[in-house]
Amino acid sequence: MKSHKDLDVWKRSVDLVTCIYEITKDFPKDEIYGITNQIRRSAVSIPSNISEGAGRNHSKEFVQFLHISLGSLSELETQIIISENIKYLSKDDSIKIQNELAELRKMILGLIRHLNTKT
Repeated sequence: MKSHKDLDVWKRSVDLVTCIYEITKDFPKDEIYGITNQIRRSAVSIPSNISEGAGRNHSKEFVQFLHISLGSLSELETQIIISENIKYLSKDDSIKIQNELAELRKMILGLIRHLNTKT
């Protein structure tokens, strides 16, 4: 691997962030410092931790950052469910995002397994 930018999981998680920003721009303006900010921060955290981990010297450190990405992914999943429940997000958008999160989770776990076999 030359760079984190070569990882499909990083590319897909960046695409997810773009989608999240598009969807949350229609959230109520009084939520900009509430759930909108929380959703955006947890979404941005996923590719950010993948890239930070990839830039470390050892696979163990990379795995640690991948686990942090999984935590952010779970946090985002919860916030998406809440957003649907309070009618800020349509059921279709919620399902679309949750399906993408499930795929990202599988990809991150696969990368963790791969890195753990190298150590």
